[in-house]
Amino acid sequence: MEPTTTIRAELENFMKQNELNITQFGLVAGINPGTVSGIVTGNRTLSVQQLDRITATLGYPKGHFYKNYIEEFLSATTPNIRRVRPLLYNCAELNMLDCIEQVVSLLMEKLTYGDALFTIAEDFFQQGKFAASIILYESVAVGEKKQHSERLALCQYRIFMAKQGDDHVRNLEAANQFEPYVERLNEVDQLEALRNLANIYLSLRQWDKLDKWASVMDYKAQIQYRLAYHQERKKKRTPKRPSRPLFYYIAYSNLLHACVCEAKGDYERTLQYIRTYGDVSWVVETSEDAQHWKQLFQEWAEANFYVIKLLSGDGSVISDYVTYIESKKDETLIALCNIFEAANRYHINVDNVIQRFKLEITEYIKQHPESVYDPQNISDQLIRLLYELAHYCLNRAMYSHGFKYLIDCLRKSASLNNEVFYIKCTGLFEQFKVYSTKQICLEYHNLISEVRKERLFYF
Repeated sequence: MEPTTTIRAELENFMKQNELNITQFGLVAGINPGTVSGIVTGNRTLSVQQLDRITATLGYPKGHFYKNYIEEFLSATTPNIRRVRPLLYNCAELNMLDCIEQVVSLLMEKLTYGDALFTIAEDFFQQGKFAASIILYESVAVGEKKQHSERLALCQYRIFMAKQGDDHVRNLEAANQFEPYVERLNEVDQLEALRNLANIYLSLRQWDKLDKWASVMDYKAQIQYRLAYHQERKKKRTPKRPSRPLFYYIAYSNLLHACVCEAKGDYERTLQYIRTYGDVSWVVETSEDAQHWKQLFQEWAEANFYVIKLLSGDGSVISDYVTYIESKKDETLIALCNIFEAANRYHINVDNVIQRFKLEITEYIKQHPESVYDPQNISDQLIRLLYELAHYCLNRAMYSHGFKYLIDCLRKSASLNNEVFYIKCTGLFEQFKVYSTKQICLEYHNLISEVRKERLFYF
Protein backbone atom coordinates (compact mmCIF):
# COMPACT_ATOMS: atom_id res chain seq x y z
CA MET A 1 0.00 0.00 0.00
CA GLU A 2 1.40 3.39 -1.02
CA PRO A 3 1.40 6.20 1.59
CA THR A 4 -1.03 8.98 0.72
CA THR A 5 0.46 11.64 3.00
CA THR A 6 3.93 12.93 3.82
CA ILE A 7 6.36 11.09 6.04
CA ARG A 8 6.09 13.82 8.69
CA ALA A 9 2.27 13.68 8.63
CA GLU A 10 2.35 9.87 8.98
CA LEU A 11 4.78 10.20 11.90
CA GLU A 12 2.71 12.84 13.69
CA ASN A 13 -0.50 10.88 13.15
CA PHE A 14 1.08 7.71 14.56
CA MET A 15 2.30 9.51 17.70
CA LYS A 16 -1.13 11.07 18.18
CA GLN A 17 -3.03 7.80 17.77
CA ASN A 18 -0.69 5.99 20.14
CA GLU A 19 -0.43 8.92 22.57
CA LEU A 20 3.34 9.11 22.29
CA ASN A 21 5.41 12.23 22.73
CA ILE A 22 8.64 12.86 20.87
CA THR A 23 10.80 11.35 23.62
CA GLN A 24 8.69 8.23 23.89
CA PHE A 25 8.63 7.69 20.13
CA GLY A 26 12.40 8.16 19.99
CA LEU A 27 12.85 5.42 22.59
CA VAL A 28 10.53 3.04 20.73
CA ALA A 29 12.16 3.71 17.34
CA GLY A 30 15.72 3.85 18.67
CA ILE A 31 16.23 7.43 17.46
CA ASN A 32 17.53 10.38 19.46
CA PRO A 33 14.51 12.49 20.60
CA GLY A 34 16.23 15.64 19.35
CA THR A 35 16.45 14.07 15.90
CA VAL A 36 12.76 13.13 16.03
CA SER A 37 11.91 16.70 17.00
CA GLY A 38 13.94 18.07 14.11
CA ILE A 39 12.22 15.71 11.66
CA VAL A 40 8.75 16.66 12.91
CA THR A 41 9.46 20.40 12.72
CA GLY A 42 11.15 20.07 9.35
CA ASN A 43 14.43 21.48 10.64
CA ARG A 44 16.43 18.27 10.25
CA THR A 45 17.21 16.04 7.29
CA LEU A 46 16.19 12.41 7.61
CA SER A 47 18.78 9.69 6.95
CA VAL A 48 17.84 6.40 5.26
CA GLN A 49 18.71 4.46 8.40
CA GLN A 50 16.42 6.67 10.47
CA LEU A 51 13.70 6.36 7.86
CA ASP A 52 13.92 2.56 8.02
CA ARG A 53 13.54 2.66 11.81
CA ILE A 54 10.54 4.98 11.59
CA THR A 55 8.98 2.79 8.88
CA ALA A 56 9.37 -0.35 11.01
CA THR A 57 7.94 1.44 14.09
CA LEU A 58 4.91 2.57 12.09
CA GLY A 59 4.35 -1.06 11.07
CA TYR A 60 5.19 -0.76 7.37
CA PRO A 61 7.59 -2.94 5.35
CA LYS A 62 11.05 -1.64 4.52
CA GLY A 63 10.96 0.69 1.52
CA HIS A 64 7.35 1.76 2.06
CA PHE A 65 8.29 5.45 2.25
CA TYR A 66 11.20 5.50 -0.24
CA LYS A 67 9.24 7.27 -2.98
CA ASN A 68 8.10 9.88 -0.47
CA TYR A 69 11.65 10.23 0.81
CA ILE A 70 12.97 10.98 -2.66
CA GLU A 71 10.29 13.59 -3.29
CA GLU A 72 10.34 15.21 0.17
CA PHE A 73 14.03 15.10 1.09
CA LEU A 74 16.11 14.61 -2.07
CA SER A 75 14.38 16.42 -4.94
CA ALA A 76 14.76 19.97 -3.62
CA THR A 77 18.56 19.97 -3.98
CA THR A 78 21.16 17.71 -5.51
CA PRO A 79 21.47 14.92 -2.93
CA ASN A 80 24.74 14.00 -1.25
CA ILE A 81 26.09 10.67 -2.51
CA ARG A 82 26.96 9.56 1.02
CA ARG A 83 23.35 10.06 2.08
CA VAL A 84 21.78 8.24 -0.87
CA ARG A 85 24.28 5.38 -1.21
CA PRO A 86 22.45 3.22 1.38
CA LEU A 87 19.16 4.10 -0.33
CA LEU A 88 20.46 2.77 -3.64
CA TYR A 89 21.66 -0.46 -2.05
CA ASN A 90 18.35 -0.93 -0.24
CA CYS A 91 16.36 -0.26 -3.41
CA ALA A 92 18.48 -2.78 -5.31
CA GLU A 93 17.86 -5.36 -2.60
CA LEU A 94 14.11 -4.69 -2.78
CA ASN A 95 14.13 -4.50 -6.61
CA MET A 96 12.67 -0.97 -6.48
CA LEU A 97 14.07 -0.01 -9.86
CA ASP A 98 11.83 3.03 -10.33
CA CYS A 99 13.29 4.57 -7.15
CA ILE A 100 16.82 3.86 -8.36
CA GLU A 101 16.04 5.65 -11.63
CA GLN A 102 14.73 8.69 -9.74
CA VAL A 103 17.78 8.90 -7.49
CA VAL A 104 20.25 8.39 -10.32
CA SER A 105 18.51 11.09 -12.35
CA LEU A 106 19.01 13.53 -9.47
CA LEU A 107 22.63 12.53 -8.93
CA MET A 108 23.64 12.78 -12.58
CA GLU A 109 22.81 16.49 -12.53
CA LYS A 110 26.19 16.68 -10.84
CA LEU A 111 28.63 14.81 -13.09
CA THR A 112 31.22 14.41 -10.32
CA TYR A 113 29.06 11.60 -8.96
CA GLY A 114 29.87 9.46 -12.01
CA ASP A 115 32.77 7.71 -10.25
CA ALA A 116 30.69 6.85 -7.20
CA LEU A 117 27.79 5.54 -9.32
CA PHE A 118 30.17 3.40 -11.37
CA THR A 119 31.56 1.84 -8.18
CA ILE A 120 28.05 1.09 -6.93
CA ALA A 121 27.12 -0.35 -10.33
CA GLU A 122 30.13 -2.68 -10.13
CA ASP A 123 28.93 -3.85 -6.70
CA PHE A 124 25.44 -4.52 -8.05
CA PHE A 125 26.86 -6.42 -11.03
CA GLN A 126 29.05 -8.63 -8.83
CA GLN A 127 26.06 -9.31 -6.55
CA GLY A 128 23.92 -10.39 -9.52
CA LYS A 129 21.60 -7.39 -9.27
CA PHE A 130 21.77 -6.91 -13.02
CA ALA A 131 18.63 -4.81 -13.60
CA ALA A 132 19.76 -2.30 -10.98
CA SER A 133 23.31 -2.24 -12.35
CA ILE A 134 22.08 -1.51 -15.88
CA ILE A 135 20.35 1.68 -14.70
CA LEU A 136 23.59 2.96 -13.16
CA TYR A 137 25.84 1.88 -16.03
CA GLU A 138 23.58 3.56 -18.58
CA SER A 139 23.59 6.80 -16.57
CA VAL A 140 27.38 6.77 -16.24
CA ALA A 141 27.74 6.06 -19.96
CA VAL A 142 25.50 9.02 -20.85
CA GLY A 143 27.52 11.30 -18.60
CA GLU A 144 30.88 10.09 -19.91
CA LYS A 145 32.30 12.94 -21.99
CA LYS A 146 35.27 11.02 -23.39
CA GLN A 147 33.44 8.91 -25.91
CA HIS A 148 36.49 6.71 -26.46
CA SER A 149 37.20 6.25 -22.77
CA GLU A 150 37.79 2.78 -21.38
CA ARG A 151 35.16 3.32 -18.69
CA LEU A 152 32.49 4.03 -21.28
CA ALA A 153 33.41 0.78 -23.02
CA LEU A 154 33.39 -1.08 -19.71
CA CYS A 155 29.91 0.27 -18.93
CA GLN A 156 28.67 -0.98 -22.29
CA TYR A 157 30.32 -4.36 -21.69
CA ARG A 158 28.64 -4.71 -18.31
CA ILE A 159 25.28 -3.74 -19.81
CA PHE A 160 25.79 -6.34 -22.53
CA MET A 161 26.56 -9.06 -19.99
CA ALA A 162 23.77 -8.01 -17.60
CA LYS A 163 21.19 -8.32 -20.38
CA GLN A 164 22.17 -11.86 -21.34
CA GLY A 165 19.53 -14.50 -20.78
CA ASP A 166 17.32 -16.99 -22.58
CA ASP A 167 15.63 -14.42 -24.86
CA HIS A 168 17.38 -14.51 -28.25
CA VAL A 169 15.95 -11.20 -29.42
CA ARG A 170 17.16 -9.40 -26.30
CA ASN A 171 20.57 -11.07 -26.59
CA LEU A 172 20.94 -9.96 -30.20
CA GLU A 173 19.94 -6.37 -29.39
CA ALA A 174 22.49 -6.29 -26.56
CA ALA A 175 25.21 -7.70 -28.81
CA ASN A 176 24.55 -5.15 -31.55
CA GLN A 177 24.65 -2.34 -29.00
CA PHE A 178 27.96 -3.55 -27.55
CA GLU A 179 29.81 -4.26 -30.82
CA PRO A 180 31.14 -0.70 -31.39
CA TYR A 181 32.71 -0.66 -27.91
CA VAL A 182 34.38 -4.06 -27.65
CA GLU A 183 37.74 -2.92 -29.05
CA ARG A 184 37.80 0.14 -26.77
CA LEU A 185 38.21 -2.04 -23.71
CA ASN A 186 41.50 -2.76 -22.01
CA GLU A 187 43.48 -5.11 -24.28
CA VAL A 188 43.21 -7.98 -21.83
CA ASP A 189 39.51 -7.41 -21.09
CA GLN A 190 38.87 -7.50 -24.83
CA LEU A 191 39.61 -11.22 -25.01
CA GLU A 192 36.90 -12.25 -22.57
CA ALA A 193 34.49 -9.73 -24.09
CA LEU A 194 35.15 -11.09 -27.58
CA ARG A 195 34.55 -14.62 -26.33
CA ASN A 196 31.21 -13.63 -24.82
CA LEU A 197 30.21 -11.72 -27.96
CA ALA A 198 31.16 -14.66 -30.17
CA ASN A 199 29.17 -17.07 -27.99
CA ILE A 200 26.04 -14.98 -28.56
CA TYR A 201 26.45 -15.19 -32.33
CA LEU A 202 27.17 -18.91 -32.03
CA SER A 203 23.90 -19.43 -30.15
CA LEU A 204 22.05 -17.29 -32.71
CA ARG A 205 23.67 -19.18 -35.61
CA GLN A 206 24.82 -15.93 -37.20
CA TRP A 207 27.78 -17.50 -38.92
CA ASP A 208 29.23 -14.47 -40.71
CA LYS A 209 29.35 -12.41 -37.53
CA LEU A 210 30.72 -15.35 -35.59
CA ASP A 211 33.46 -15.78 -38.19
CA LYS A 212 34.31 -12.06 -38.00
CA TRP A 213 34.60 -11.86 -34.22
CA ALA A 214 36.42 -15.19 -33.94
CA SER A 215 39.05 -13.72 -36.29
CA VAL A 216 39.32 -10.56 -34.19
CA MET A 217 39.72 -12.65 -31.03
CA ASP A 218 42.44 -14.76 -32.64
CA TYR A 219 44.35 -11.66 -33.78
CA LYS A 220 44.15 -9.98 -30.37
CA ALA A 221 45.05 -13.17 -28.50
CA GLN A 222 48.08 -13.84 -30.74
CA ILE A 223 49.41 -10.37 -29.93
CA GLN A 224 48.86 -10.82 -26.19
CA TYR A 225 50.50 -14.23 -26.28
CA ARG A 226 53.62 -12.88 -27.99
CA LEU A 227 53.83 -10.01 -25.52
CA ALA A 228 53.45 -12.35 -22.57
CA TYR A 229 55.75 -15.19 -23.58
CA HIS A 230 57.88 -14.26 -26.56
CA GLN A 231 59.00 -10.68 -25.94
CA GLU A 232 62.39 -9.95 -24.40
CA ARG A 233 61.31 -6.51 -23.15
CA LYS A 234 59.58 -7.91 -20.09
CA LYS A 235 58.96 -4.48 -18.56
CA LYS A 236 56.22 -3.94 -21.11
CA ARG A 237 54.35 -7.04 -20.02
CA THR A 238 51.04 -6.32 -18.40
CA PRO A 239 50.48 -7.96 -15.00
CA LYS A 240 46.79 -8.31 -15.82
CA ARG A 241 45.57 -11.58 -17.26
CA PRO A 242 42.17 -12.63 -18.61
CA SER A 243 40.10 -15.15 -16.68
CA ARG A 244 41.40 -18.05 -18.78
CA PRO A 245 44.90 -18.91 -20.04
CA LEU A 246 45.92 -16.82 -23.04
CA PHE A 247 46.29 -19.83 -25.32
CA TYR A 248 42.61 -20.65 -24.70
CA TYR A 249 41.45 -17.66 -26.76
CA ILE A 250 43.63 -18.68 -29.71
CA ALA A 251 42.42 -22.27 -29.60
CA TYR A 252 38.81 -21.25 -29.03
CA SER A 253 38.83 -18.93 -32.04
CA ASN A 254 39.79 -21.93 -34.18
CA LEU A 255 37.03 -23.98 -32.61
CA LEU A 256 34.54 -21.24 -33.53
CA HIS A 257 35.86 -21.14 -37.10
CA ALA A 258 35.32 -24.90 -37.22
CA CYS A 259 31.69 -24.36 -36.16
CA VAL A 260 31.21 -21.87 -39.00
CA CYS A 261 32.71 -24.22 -41.59
CA GLU A 262 30.66 -27.14 -40.30
CA ALA A 263 27.45 -25.09 -40.51
CA LYS A 264 28.27 -24.20 -44.13
CA GLY A 265 29.02 -27.83 -45.01
CA ASP A 266 32.72 -27.25 -45.64
CA TYR A 267 33.92 -30.34 -43.81
CA GLU A 268 37.45 -30.27 -45.23
CA ARG A 269 38.16 -26.86 -43.69
CA THR A 270 36.36 -27.93 -40.54
CA LEU A 271 38.86 -30.77 -40.12
CA GLN A 272 41.74 -28.34 -40.63
CA TYR A 273 40.49 -26.13 -37.82
CA ILE A 274 39.89 -29.17 -35.60
CA ARG A 275 43.48 -30.28 -36.08
CA THR A 276 44.64 -26.75 -35.28
CA TYR A 277 42.84 -26.37 -31.95
CA GLY A 278 43.52 -29.99 -31.04
CA ASP A 279 47.27 -29.43 -31.33
CA VAL A 280 48.39 -27.77 -28.08
CA SER A 281 52.05 -28.79 -28.32
CA TRP A 282 53.05 -25.13 -28.80
CA VAL A 283 51.48 -23.95 -25.53
CA VAL A 284 54.09 -22.78 -23.00
CA GLU A 285 51.65 -22.17 -20.12
CA THR A 286 52.03 -24.79 -17.40
CA SER A 287 49.46 -23.81 -14.74
CA GLU A 288 46.83 -26.28 -13.54
CA ASP A 289 44.18 -24.23 -15.33
CA ALA A 290 46.17 -24.36 -18.56
CA GLN A 291 46.54 -28.13 -18.29
CA HIS A 292 42.78 -28.41 -17.76
CA TRP A 293 41.97 -26.47 -20.93
CA LYS A 294 44.67 -28.22 -22.97
CA GLN A 295 43.09 -31.54 -22.14
CA LEU A 296 39.60 -30.27 -23.00
CA PHE A 297 40.65 -28.95 -26.41
CA GLN A 298 42.29 -32.28 -27.20
CA GLU A 299 39.12 -34.11 -26.15
CA TRP A 300 36.92 -31.76 -28.16
CA ALA A 301 39.09 -32.30 -31.22
CA GLU A 302 38.80 -36.08 -30.87
CA ALA A 303 35.04 -35.89 -30.41
CA ASN A 304 34.58 -33.52 -33.33
CA PHE A 305 36.45 -35.80 -35.70
CA TYR A 306 33.68 -38.33 -35.02
CA VAL A 307 31.10 -35.58 -35.59
CA ILE A 308 32.47 -34.62 -38.99
CA LYS A 309 32.57 -38.23 -40.10
CA LEU A 310 28.98 -38.60 -38.93
CA LEU A 311 27.83 -35.48 -40.73
CA SER A 312 29.59 -36.78 -43.84
CA GLY A 313 27.38 -39.87 -43.69
CA ASP A 314 29.74 -42.37 -42.07
CA GLY A 315 27.46 -44.16 -39.61
CA SER A 316 30.12 -46.72 -38.75
CA VAL A 317 31.66 -44.33 -36.19
CA ILE A 318 28.52 -44.11 -34.03
CA SER A 319 29.54 -47.02 -31.83
CA ASP A 320 33.01 -45.56 -31.18
CA TYR A 321 31.52 -42.11 -30.66
CA VAL A 322 29.03 -43.42 -28.09
CA THR A 323 31.80 -45.28 -26.25
CA TYR A 324 33.88 -42.11 -26.23
CA ILE A 325 31.17 -39.90 -24.71
CA GLU A 326 29.86 -42.34 -22.12
CA SER A 327 32.45 -41.23 -19.58
CA LYS A 328 32.25 -37.54 -20.53
CA LYS A 329 29.11 -36.05 -19.02
CA ASP A 330 29.73 -32.56 -20.46
CA GLU A 331 29.81 -33.96 -24.01
CA THR A 332 26.71 -36.17 -23.91
CA LEU A 333 24.09 -33.53 -24.76
CA ILE A 334 25.91 -32.17 -27.80
CA ALA A 335 26.90 -35.67 -28.92
CA LEU A 336 23.28 -36.83 -28.88
CA CYS A 337 22.31 -33.80 -30.96
CA ASN A 338 24.98 -34.70 -33.51
CA ILE A 339 24.00 -38.37 -33.62
CA PHE A 340 20.30 -37.70 -34.17
CA GLU A 341 21.01 -34.99 -36.74
CA ALA A 342 23.16 -37.43 -38.73
CA ALA A 343 20.54 -40.16 -38.30
CA ASN A 344 17.86 -37.86 -39.73
CA ARG A 345 20.05 -36.68 -42.57
CA TYR A 346 21.23 -40.13 -43.70
CA HIS A 347 18.36 -42.35 -42.43
CA ILE A 348 20.51 -44.23 -39.92
CA ASN A 349 18.83 -46.43 -37.32
CA VAL A 350 19.90 -45.25 -33.85
CA ASP A 351 17.11 -46.76 -31.76
CA ASN A 352 19.79 -48.36 -29.57
CA VAL A 353 21.18 -44.89 -28.76
CA ILE A 354 17.76 -43.74 -27.53
CA GLN A 355 17.54 -46.76 -25.25
CA ARG A 356 21.11 -46.38 -24.04
CA PHE A 357 20.66 -42.72 -23.07
CA LYS A 358 16.98 -42.80 -22.13
CA LEU A 359 17.57 -41.53 -18.58
CA GLU A 360 19.98 -38.80 -19.69
CA ILE A 361 17.56 -37.54 -22.35
CA THR A 362 14.76 -37.35 -19.77
CA GLU A 363 16.96 -35.40 -17.37
CA TYR A 364 18.13 -32.98 -20.09
CA ILE A 365 14.54 -32.18 -21.01
CA LYS A 366 13.56 -31.65 -17.36
CA GLN A 367 16.38 -29.29 -16.44
CA HIS A 368 19.58 -27.68 -17.65
CA PRO A 369 22.61 -29.87 -16.95
CA GLU A 370 25.75 -28.47 -15.38
CA SER A 371 28.41 -28.02 -18.02
CA VAL A 372 31.60 -26.23 -18.97
CA TYR A 373 29.70 -24.74 -21.89
CA ASP A 374 28.07 -21.31 -21.95
CA PRO A 375 24.51 -21.46 -20.46
CA GLN A 376 23.02 -19.89 -23.58
CA ASN A 377 24.66 -22.59 -25.71
CA ILE A 378 23.24 -25.29 -23.43
CA SER A 379 19.72 -23.87 -23.86
CA ASP A 380 20.12 -23.95 -27.62
CA GLN A 381 21.43 -27.51 -27.58
CA LEU A 382 18.40 -28.62 -25.55
CA ILE A 383 16.11 -27.15 -28.19
CA ARG A 384 18.16 -28.79 -30.91
CA LEU A 385 17.99 -32.17 -29.14
CA LEU A 386 14.21 -31.96 -28.85
CA TYR A 387 13.87 -31.09 -32.53
CA GLU A 388 16.18 -33.86 -33.75
CA LEU A 389 14.44 -36.40 -31.48
CA ALA A 390 11.04 -35.30 -32.77
CA HIS A 391 12.23 -35.54 -36.36
CA TYR A 392 13.77 -38.97 -35.82
CA CYS A 393 10.74 -40.44 -34.04
CA LEU A 394 8.29 -39.09 -36.61
CA ASN A 395 10.41 -40.44 -39.46
CA ARG A 396 10.41 -43.85 -37.73
CA ALA A 397 6.59 -43.77 -37.23
CA MET A 398 6.98 -43.43 -33.44
CA TYR A 399 4.32 -40.74 -33.53
CA SER A 400 3.38 -40.42 -29.85
CA HIS A 401 7.00 -39.84 -28.87
CA GLY A 402 7.69 -37.68 -31.91
CA PHE A 403 4.81 -35.27 -31.34
CA LYS A 404 5.60 -35.05 -27.63
CA TYR A 405 9.18 -33.99 -28.41
CA LEU A 406 7.92 -31.60 -31.09
CA ILE A 407 5.45 -29.86 -28.75
CA ASP A 408 8.15 -29.59 -26.07
CA CYS A 409 10.56 -28.13 -28.61
CA LEU A 410 7.97 -25.68 -29.90
CA ARG A 411 7.12 -24.52 -26.38
CA LYS A 412 10.78 -24.10 -25.38
CA SER A 413 11.61 -22.31 -28.66
CA ALA A 414 8.80 -19.84 -27.99
CA SER A 415 9.81 -19.25 -24.37
CA LEU A 416 13.43 -18.62 -25.39
CA ASN A 417 12.48 -16.55 -28.45
CA ASN A 418 14.36 -18.96 -30.72
CA GLU A 419 12.75 -18.13 -34.03
CA VAL A 420 14.85 -20.55 -36.12
CA PHE A 421 13.68 -23.70 -34.33
CA TYR A 422 10.18 -22.34 -33.83
CA ILE A 423 9.78 -22.14 -37.61
CA LYS A 424 11.40 -25.56 -38.09
CA CYS A 425 8.96 -27.07 -35.58
CA THR A 426 5.91 -25.64 -37.34
CA GLY A 427 7.20 -26.99 -40.64
CA LEU A 428 7.79 -30.44 -39.14
CA PHE A 429 4.31 -30.50 -37.63
CA GLU A 430 2.68 -29.66 -40.95
CA GLN A 431 4.71 -32.42 -42.61
CA PHE A 432 3.43 -35.10 -40.21
CA LYS A 433 0.11 -33.51 -39.24
CA VAL A 434 -1.91 -36.31 -40.78
CA TYR A 435 -0.55 -38.71 -38.14
CA SER A 436 -1.41 -36.51 -35.15
CA THR A 437 -4.30 -37.04 -32.74
CA LYS A 438 -7.05 -34.52 -32.00
CA GLN A 439 -5.47 -33.85 -28.61
CA ILE A 440 -2.07 -33.14 -30.17
CA CYS A 441 -3.64 -30.85 -32.79
CA LEU A 442 -5.51 -28.95 -30.08
CA GLU A 443 -2.37 -28.57 -27.98
CA TYR A 444 -0.39 -27.45 -31.03
CA HIS A 445 -2.92 -24.83 -32.15
CA ASN A 446 -3.36 -23.50 -28.61
CA LEU A 447 0.39 -23.03 -28.35
CA ILE A 448 0.58 -21.33 -31.75
CA SER A 449 -2.29 -19.00 -30.82
CA GLU A 450 -0.59 -18.14 -27.55
CA VAL A 451 2.64 -17.24 -29.31
CA ARG A 452 0.91 -15.12 -31.94
CA LYS A 453 -1.05 -13.34 -29.22
CA GLU A 454 2.16 -12.42 -27.43
CA ARG A 455 3.79 -11.54 -30.77
CA LEU A 456 7.05 -13.24 -29.91
CA PHE A 457 7.96 -13.62 -33.57
CA TYR A 458 7.28 -11.59 -36.68
CA PHE A 459 6.59 -13.46 -39.91
